[in-house]
Amino acid sequence: MDEAIQSAIADIERELGVRVLYAAESGSRAWGFASPDSDYDVRFIYTHPRDWYLSVFEQRDVIERMLPGDLDVSGWDLRKSLRLLSKCNLAFNEWFDSPIVYRADETFAQEVRLLIADFFQPARALFHYLGMARSTYADHLAGDQVRLKKLFYFLRPILACRWIEHHGTQPPTAFAQLLAAPWVSDEERTWIGELEIRKAVAKESEYEPMPGILRTWMLEQSDYFERIGATLARPVQAEHALLDATLRRWATG
Repeated sequence: MDEAIQSAIADIERELGVRVLYAAESGSRAWGFASPDSDYDVRFIYTHPRDWYLSVFEQRDVIERMLPGDLDVSGWDLRKSLRLLSKCNLAFNEWFDSPIVYRADETFAQEVRLLIADFFQPARALFHYLGMARSTYADHLAGDQVRLKKLFYFLRPILACRWIEHHGTQPPTAFAQLLAAPWVSDEERTWIGELEIRKAVAKESEYEPMPGILRTWMLEQSDYFERIGATLARPVQAEHALLDATLRRWATG
């Protein structure tokens, strides 16, 4: 699959005349709890030649390719990416901590990671992750029978909320790092580890009973972060000139 991904990136560069600065896996494979039949979700950042950015009317700033083998390859133009970064876009932020990187100009990647830290908004991020957890619960976990993978679509954002509460920074992309944090109890690690073992061999469509104790824990966590989220708000001190400088530095000649 790595060969197919590298080929897809090279084809995009050649056909569209862009330069891919960074490409990484996103979603469940990056989080560390993919099912045996999970798709590949490759996300990348690209830049055009400098004159492209001087057009009077803005042009399409997204590239999307659905390829054989459950391969979804999608990218954002650098200017679009920096605009989203300035608003603390959590999907974008997670790409730059993905444990699976397919292409990276390391100087560029490190520059973006510093900008992510500068523009991070703890309250906004916490409510984003809390919204993800609550949506997953309402759509997939309210019944008596649930899919194991959907439990982790609740657990990961809730542990991301904990990270933000305690650390005030962008949470790690990998679930294992969230689980290893010192504010996760040994008891929680034990029952989450048991769920991970069962999920690793389960197919996407398999269901099993929802443990009553887990449901209580999930509702308590959700209510707690709803109460404290607004207390984490803080002003962003970074200047937009930093973003302009990055765009000018990496737009090709």
